[in-house]
Amino acid sequence: MAGKPSTSFMITAYLKMPFHFSEEMLLMDLEVCKNYNFTSHFNKNDYSGDWTSISLRSPNGEMHNIFALPENGEKYKDTELLQKCTYFKEIIDSFECEKESIRLLNLKPDSDIKEHTDYNLGYEDGIFRIHIPITTNENVHFFINSEEIKMLPATCWYGNFNLKHSVRNEGKTDRIHLVMDCLRNEWSDKLFAKNGYNFEAENTQPEYSRETKMQMIEQLKLMDTEISKEMILQLQKEL
Repeated sequence: MAGKPSTSFMITAYLKMPFHFSEEMLLMDLEVCKNYNFTSHFNKNDYSGDWTSISLRSPNGEMHNIFALPENGEKYKDTELLQKCTYFKEIIDSFECEKESIRLLNLKPDSDIKEHTDYNLGYEDGIFRIHIPITTNENVHFFINSEEIKMLPATCWYGNFNLKHSVRNEGKTDRIHLVMDCLRNEWSDKLFAKNGYNFEAENTQPEYSRETKMQMIEQLKLMDTEISKEMILQLQKEL
C-alpha cells in the first residue's frame, strides 16, 4: 500500500511493507523493555501529554540517549537493552542495510504529537524510518500528509516524515512502536520498488514555508549536536 495516488510528481507519503511479525514475540520483548525507565521526549513543544522513548541503538550506545542524531563524532552502537531482546534483534537484522537510531516510542493515552515536519527524513534523502506497531488501539490517529493511516500491531510501515505528520492517542492503552532509522542501499531500493515507491518524484523536494523552516530550526536546536547545527545553518540559508 502506497500513500496517495502515484503520479510522476507526487512524493510517496508512506508504504506498507510486505512483512508481518509475531505479535506475541513483540510483546515478550516489550515486557523486557518495561523493566527499564523510558525517557520523556526532548522536544516538549512537539507534543502534549506523555511521549516517552528508550533506545535499542543510539549514538553512544546508551539506552537513555534517545536523540536520533549523533554529536561530537559519536558512532551508533547497539545498547545493552537490545542484547536482551532477541526478537527485536532478529527483526532488525532482517533489514539488509545499515541502521542508525532504533528506539521504542510510547505515546500514552490522551496524548498527541502535534503536526510537524522533520528535516531530511525521507527516502529521497538516503534514509528511511520504519514503524512497527507493538501495541495500539482503534482510537490512535496517525496522519502523514493529511492522510490517516491505520497501523495494526506487528505490521511494518515506511513514512516520509519530511511531510507534515501528527499522531493522537485518544484510546485507553499505550501506543508503542519499534522505530528504526535505516540507510538506503541497493537492497532497500529493490524493496521499495517492489512495493510501489515513486522513484520518479525523488527530485521533487517539498517546498517548506518560512514558518515550517523556523519550526524545524527550533526542533534542531534542542538536539544540540554537530549534525543538527549543520542542518540549522542550511535551513537558515534558505530563509
